[in-house]
Amino acid sequence: MEGFFAFFLGFLLLGWGASSSQGAADPALDKRSLLDFIRSLHHGRLLNWSPSVPVCGYWVGVTCSADGSRVVALRLPGVGLSGQIPQNTLGRLTALQTLSLRSNNLSGAFPADLANLTSLTDLHLQFNNFSGPLPADFSLWRNLTVVDLSFNAFSGSIPSSLSNLTQLTALNLSNNSLSGKIPDLHLLNLKVLNLSGNHLTGSIPESLRRFPSSSFSGNNLYPLNSTKSSPSPSPHAHRIAPMPTARVSGRKLSESVILGIIVGGSALGFVMFALLLLLFCSRKSEQTVVSGKLTKGDSSPEKAVTRSQDENNTLVFFEGCTFAFDLEDLLRASAEVLGKGTFGTAYKAVLEDSTTVMVKRLKEVAVGKREFEQQMEIVGRLKHENVAELRAYYYSKDEKLMVYDFFNLGSVSSMLHGIPGWESWIGTSQETMRLQL
Repeated sequence: MEGFFAFFLGFLLLGWGASSSQGAADPALDKRSLLDFIRSLHHGRLLNWSPSVPVCGYWVGVTCSADGSRVVALRLPGVGLSGQIPQNTLGRLTALQTLSLRSNNLSGAFPADLANLTSLTDLHLQFNNFSGPLPADFSLWRNLTVVDLSFNAFSGSIPSSLSNLTQLTALNLSNNSLSGKIPDLHLLNLKVLNLSGNHLTGSIPESLRRFPSSSFSGNNLYPLNSTKSSPSPSPHAHRIAPMPTARVSGRKLSESVILGIIVGGSALGFVMFALLLLLFCSRKSEQTVVSGKLTKGDSSPEKAVTRSQDENNTLVFFEGCTFAFDLEDLLRASAEVLGKGTFGTAYKAVLEDSTTVMVKRLKEVAVGKREFEQQMEIVGRLKHENVAELRAYYYSKDEKLMVYDFFNLGSVSSMLHGIPGWESWIGTSQETMRLQL
């Protein structure tokens, strides 16, 4: 009975949030295609793509179909990919629906390999170094709803075949070197358009004059005065899907289960308080030391970090983390305040791919980068079934973030209040916590 209770309590504290297995089958052909793809490119972030590891549910950035037979989404933003996409690799993922390789250093022409991906609905290649003309025939991808090719070096004209994408809701071709006239795109479902920062000329087609002038700025186009001046929304904003609400059983939680929740919550709160106390103490002691240059020590073997060329603008992920997003994803996420404390605010953040995380935004923590990283390493090494693991962190002079898994259990405080004898349970949980730590 005790073994069953321990299993049930562990399952509860995980928030019923762990993804179920996506099927026992491993998509062998798709797995080989992905391995051929990644082995042909340099990548700055350590990925867990190994022939000995199952793809579905384990490989970073990869999503499989419900039965685990095919790969349907590949998201590798900001992982340091560089070079040209090799032929006959991604094109073999014929069931792929979402492809996001943005914020890397990929180069060359628009990948011809993508012509085979006729099931694509979302294509994100922005913030790379692609060049040359865009594909002449976009009708190959009739299911596309979002296309973002911004911040590259694409040249030539905008293909008129884009008008065949009747399901397209967002199109971003900004900050390239596109020239010529804008084709008359009769796309009734198009909600977001950005063609700014190119070399386009001529008049804006009547069908596109409903978009704001910011969608066409940085070109030699007319008329701009007849368009709205409000900024164009992000092409990702309408794509954020809400997380399904967890069903709550009508039965009351047993006292033993609630006690377990108290222990876990108290342990997490103690760890957070200890961390912040260490940060302030370190800051105070630093002021008594004669100033001098600090040399950067070796990184802890406990973390495998993601570092782009701009180290001041990147998330640092810990080893074993399967999240596939970057700082831009996090800043664009739909956010909901969970609570506020002495040292910051906690948010529930829902990303573009519906990944949900908890973000702790620290305030008034005036420490240097090296000190902050050292303290994050300490927290990142904490492994306990009742303590949420730190998955990633971000440091800049004005912003400091901590990223955790999101647990959909609600507020511990609301569970405690109204329960007879909860004060004594707090004392018990604190004593248990001291024994654990």
